Amino acid sequence: MQHIISLLVENHQGVLARIAGLFSGRGYNLESLTVGVTMDPTVSRITLVCGGDDVIIEQIKKQLNKLIDVIKVIDLTSQLAVDRELALVKINAKPNQRGEIFQVADVFRAKILDVGMNNMVLEITGTSSKINDALAILQPYSIQEVARSGLVAMERGKKFK
Repeated sequence: MQHIISLLVENHQGVLARIAGLFSGRGYNLESLTVGVTMDPTVSRITLVCGGDDVIIEQIKKQLNKLIDVIKVIDLTSQLAVDRELALVKINAKPNQRGEIFQVADVFRAKILDVGMNNMVLEITGTSSKINDALAILQPYSIQEVARSGLVAMERGKKFK
């Protein structure tokens, strides 16, 4: 099962290396890892996506909590959370195919970032499954390159009653 873990960590050199080392040293696989500074420049948010059963994930969370630079560990897997991913997709686009590609982009609310003589670059933002669906639809146009950001996620706020 895929798990999403959000970390707040101190923003200084070596923190990411220690976290990545924790995973590689124990043979855990990271499917996605994103890092960004928060509103406080001394704190970064790391979003990890990893696979494993509940016992392995509990072990990972305990190991992460032991690291000095880790401020907070949040398992977003079973919580209400908002998550997004960004993909840049370069596809072959002959002039007679561009209309179709624009329609596909519109359906997925993708942005056309670049139009060249024989290709186009699209930006697709959304859930991982939305991006996977868009890639499947775009496959017949011969995808040349894909760059995916990895998942970013955070806990939803409390709702009004």
